[in-house]
Amino acid sequence: MQEPSAIHDTFVIERSYPKPPERVFSAFADAAKKRRWFAEGENHDIEEFESDFRVGGTERLRYRFKQGTPFPGVALTDEGRYQDIVTNRRIVTASTMDLGDKRISASLVTLEFLQTDKGTDLICTHQGTFFEGSDGPQMRQAGWRKLLDNLATELTR
Repeated sequence: MQEPSAIHDTFVIERSYPKPPERVFSAFADAAKKRRWFAEGENHDIEEFESDFRVGGTERLRYRFKQGTPFPGVALTDEGRYQDIVTNRRIVTASTMDLGDKRISASLVTLEFLQTDKGTDLICTHQGTFFEGSDGPQMRQAGWRKLLDNLATELTR
């Protein structure tokens, strides 16, 4: 049997942060804050980060992997459009990701911010179609887990 040309996957990650929804939401809405926890990293150099945080607005992240990584010198580009924004409650984005000149995925991500007695529960639902192979969903989920750890650090600033 021939390998499928696309792999579909949905995963949900839930995190609790001891900050009010307004503070957690702001880390997504404010471009400078989001750049720190979402774009910056020790394994790559950022070439571009733009975020027009409004329904219909776009976000673009492009970085190049450093030497010593699995893809030294290769650019990763993540381009998305905000589909829905409800202040302090929900963000929905549709995006594509390219590795070099090859499209590797298309995704729909829904972020829900739920107020609790202790702060905010964040629910991240990622629905993706992966073109790069069967380990794409596992790699993306690990990536989101790392990003949400970075968000926790950002919220302590």
